[in-house]
Parts: sequence; structure tokens; C-alpha cells
Amino acid sequence: MENVDLVVLRTLLDWRRSGKRALLATVVRTWGSSPRPIGSIMALCEDGSVVGSISGGCIEDDLIRSYGASKEFPSGPPQFLKYGITADEAHRFGLPCGGTLELLLEFEIDVEMLSQLVQQLSSGLLVQRITRLNDGVVQLSKVNAPEALSVSSQELRNTFGPEYRMLIIGAGQLSEYLAIMALFNGFNVTVCDPRAEYRGGWKVEGVTLTSEMPDDVVIAMKLDSRSCVVALTHDPKLDDLALLDALQTKAFYIGAIGSRRNSEARKQRLIEHFGHTEESISGLRGPIGIYIGSKTPPEIAVSVMAEILAVKNSVQLPRDMQVAIAKGGAGIKQDDPGTLSCGI
Repeated sequence: MENVDLVVLRTLLDWRRSGKRALLATVVRTWGSSPRPIGSIMALCEDGSVVGSISGGCIEDDLIRSYGASKEFPSGPPQFLKYGITADEAHRFGLPCGGTLELLLEFEIDVEMLSQLVQQLSSGLLVQRITRLNDGVVQLSKVNAPEALSVSSQELRNTFGPEYRMLIIGAGQLSEYLAIMALFNGFNVTVCDPRAEYRGGWKVEGVTLTSEMPDDVVIAMKLDSRSCVVALTHDPKLDDLALLDALQTKAFYIGAIGSRRNSEARKQRLIEHFGHTEESISGLRGPIGIYIGSKTPPEIAVSVMAEILAVKNSVQLPRDMQVAIAKGGAGIKQDDPGTLSCGI
């Protein structure tokens, strides 16, 4: 599946190219609890069609009632709109207790500028969209790092990025389940495995499958802060060099499956044979995953994907979950008080 923002913008572009009127709604401020984060976008067509999400559904419904059936679809400069100002309104729109959010509505989206934005995002660029509030004129600017949405009395700045990328080392059954979940969450997924016997049984569509050596793939992909690497082969010949190269990048998540004992052995190999230190490999995660008692490949994939998303979203895991990861990680079962083995 594509990045959610790109889906919204591409659909909005299709509507505008076909001559339909449409608006773009962006969550620009929140107070208290809110169902969607700042920067979330939604597009609404004059026929009532909606793509994207800015709430649990109630605010979308209100916008459809207000604008989707309007004979005089709004035009002119952007407008701010608040929801959940009172407790009754918050309840009516399904907002959490005390929750308030503010939207910016843009009505006359320029087709040429929107087309450029979609093209740049499709090419893997990180782009900042700057909207002038007095007249709705938009300027696009390429940026090197993600930036939080900012809004002032003069302009809105919202950064749109390409898809998050996941590199999975190994094409086994666990990799298939993890790839499916990553695609579902909007990641662009590459799976590398030089072993023909594993590649031959691959069944997941929408994934780039390559037979190159994993360390070569890591270098070729030029991993950035929107990339993650997950090693799932259990084979040091395939995993270790790739993990070493990945640690030299800005990838937000680098991890390898295995028991606590195997993970410690891997770290010792990197220190003893490749000149690393505890500090230089501190970014390597293992065992990976949030402990949920996983014993099957799909359950293990859930736990690994959950941890990746938590890191991506800068979520500090509860202490009990962190302790569970330290004790075992995904798919780890305790055979006896002193032995941990992978439960795949």
C-alpha cells in the first residue's frame, strides 16, 4: 500500500484534473487528546467522496454535510475551523474528553502545483508545502530532513515525505508475514535473500525481491531516517555484514531476530572481529519485538511490527514491555531458567 498522504494527494489531484471542486483539510493544532495527530490530511470532493482521515469519522461526516452537498462549494483563501471547543461538541464529534482540534481548509487547490508535489513524492523526495494563508498560494521546497508542521498568521508549513522503507533480510515464512504488515502500514518493502530455495517460495506481491547479498543491498538503498532494517535469517554470513553497514546509516530501526543468547553472541562477534564497541553497536536491536507470548510466525511478525512502529512514532515503550524485550523479545520461549531459544 502507498503512503497514506500520497494516496490522499494523488486522489485529490485526480479530482481536480477531472474538473471537480475539492478541498484539502489539514489538522494544524490539537488541545488535549485528539483522534489524529497534527499534520493529518483529508480531501473532500464536491460529490461527497472522501479520502484520508482527520478524526474517527464524525468530523469527516460533518464536513461532508457542510460542503459535500453544497451547491456553492467554497472558494477563496484558506479557512480555520475548530471542533470540540465545548464538552457537548467534543462528545458530538466523538473527540476524547477535553479534546479539541483545529483544521485548515484549502479550497482552490492549484492543479499544476499539486501535480508537482505528487511527482516529487513519488520520486522519493522529502518536500515541504508552504501555503500562504491570505490567498492560498502554495510554494514547494525540497528539504533534507523531516520537520514538524508549523502554522503562523501568515503561512502553513507541512512536510510530506516519501514512503517509509523496510529492508528485510531473508525470504522465509516470518518475512512474508512481516512484509504483509509493513505493506499494510504504508512501507515500501525490499526483501533480499541470495538463497534460491527461499526466494522460490515467496508469495507476497508488491515487494521488491532481490538475490543480491544483503550488505550490497544496504549500500545500494542509501538508507535514511525513514528506513528500517530487519534481519531474519539467523545466518551470520548473511546478517552480520549487512547489519554493520546499516549501523553506518541513519536508519531509524536496525534489528535482528534471535534469542537473548544469540543476540549477545552477535554483538560479541561485531566487537571482537570488526573492531566495534558497545557504544558503536548500541543502535542494534536484538532480541527484537514486543513480548506478547509469540510462538507462531504471524504472531512474531505482529510483535516485531509493533516495535518498529513504536520506534518510528517516537513512543517510549512502558517499562514492563522493555523488560520483556530484554528478557526474551519476539517469539522467545524459555526452555529452562538459563536457556532462551527462538520459538519460530
